[in-house]
Amino acid sequence: MRFPEYFKDGGKPIISFEIFPPKTDKGMEPLLEIIPELVALGPDYITVTYGAMGSTQHRTLEIASLIKNVYKMETACHLTCVGASRNELDEILRRISESSIRNIVALRGDPPQGDKTFIPPPDGYAHANQLVDHIRRLESEKGQEPFGIAVAGYPEKHIEAPSMEIDIANLKRKVEAGSDIIITQLFFDNKFFFNFVERARTAGITVPIIPGLMPILSVKQIKRITSMCGSSIPHELQLELESAADDDEKASEIGIRQCIRQARELLQHGVSGIHFYVLNKSTHIHKIIKAL
Repeated sequence: MRFPEYFKDGGKPIISFEIFPPKTDKGMEPLLEIIPELVALGPDYITVTYGAMGSTQHRTLEIASLIKNVYKMETACHLTCVGASRNELDEILRRISESSIRNIVALRGDPPQGDKTFIPPPDGYAHANQLVDHIRRLESEKGQEPFGIAVAGYPEKHIEAPSMEIDIANLKRKVEAGSDIIITQLFFDNKFFFNFVERARTAGITVPIIPGLMPILSVKQIKRITSMCGSSIPHELQLELESAADDDEKASEIGIRQCIRQARELLQHGVSGIHFYVLNKSTHIHKIIKAL
């Protein structure tokens, strides 16, 4: 099932999870135990990321193929412009297709750690809209069934964008290149999402926009993640987290409550679905899904 098919009828909210591939064989063992627990929660699909410079790309396809072909759940492979020429992208897309995976999350990707700017690979691409266009042209040339394609949206704007207006214009280019849905960066204040959707619609973007939520598991974790992506933490939530300090259990409880509050409000406002960044764990997301 492809992304646009999930959202064509406007029925029940579509719930999805995102996981990431571990860097080592040893790290794979706990993830392989977690996957059936996540599948049992009944999301509509699970997306699988890969690491910087495509470092865990082979594991991405391995995990996505496992979810699709063993657990019979729809999945999506992340694909970025990082470290891949056009010919290499063609080969990756061929392998994804041969694994019966019909959905892709197309991203520019982050600069390598330590670099301030993104440098496209030789004979590669610098922007996600170019990657989406490449996928659509390849499908047309080969007469292939099209992939479902998701792209990223940024409720508080991309950290590199000089303004929200420019960021929305960039988003529109990605959609016009052939994207089916938008999945947003994490955020902790729903007003950013609602404002983002309004701006996107005003700009003529009509595809489904899916909010991405990340439950907080520790203070250290969320400080690191928000510093990298530019998402802000509301003052009241910040005070709660400061009270947890290094107590990860308390921070996780705060994060679960926060995520439930956000999700309930979003669902009450009629969002098409919610994408949860589950961070390769199941206990917290089980509590959230049960509460919802």
